[in-house]
Amino acid sequence: MSEPLPDDLWPDVKPDAARRLMAAAIDSFATRGYHATTTRDIANAAGMSPAALYVHFPSKAAVLSAISRSGHEQALAMIHGVVVSTKDPVEAIGLLTQKFVAWHAKRHRVARVVQYELNALPEEDYRAIADLRRRTEQLVRDVIGDGVRSGAFEVTDARTAARAVLSLGVDVARWYTDGGKPSPGMLGRQYADLVLRMLGAKMP
Repeated sequence: MSEPLPDDLWPDVKPDAARRLMAAAIDSFATRGYHATTTRDIANAAGMSPAALYVHFPSKAAVLSAISRSGHEQALAMIHGVVVSTKDPVEAIGLLTQKFVAWHAKRHRVARVVQYELNALPEEDYRAIADLRRRTEQLVRDVIGDGVRSGAFEVTDARTAARAVLSLGVDVARWYTDGGKPSPGMLGRQYADLVLRMLGAKMP
């Protein structure tokens, strides 16, 4: 049976049975892939009958959409929180990189599903997720642009640089494992240093 994930992962999902189903789906999707997973696999992993899934979700695709939407909303909120907390682009990029990378390491199974099963989403849900991704990228792009204009960064294309920053964090979910080294927090700090050097920031 899948173990329930911490409350801070899906704080708005109620009741607990729905969260258990999402946690079970994470296990199944991360292990088998979305297409090889059945609704029975998810229900069994959650310790429920196959019919129980349909009480909370209309389909397997709806479970994936809920997981993906939540993950992308959390990423957007995380980066927005950093951006509004400081006017210093160097500090902002360093901090958002730390947080983004650490989340993808700490929640690597969730992040793997959120980031690598996008093509399995229904078209309407995919468009909604794509919008969240564009808004997230725009925040990072704006910070980098501010840094270029102030002389803090030296890059020729802020859009490409923003995509590179986010891609580094996303890729962590592909290879990070439970108990991996370095720790999520340390990995975030190491990536922040790499990203700032990549952007041409003057390091102390």
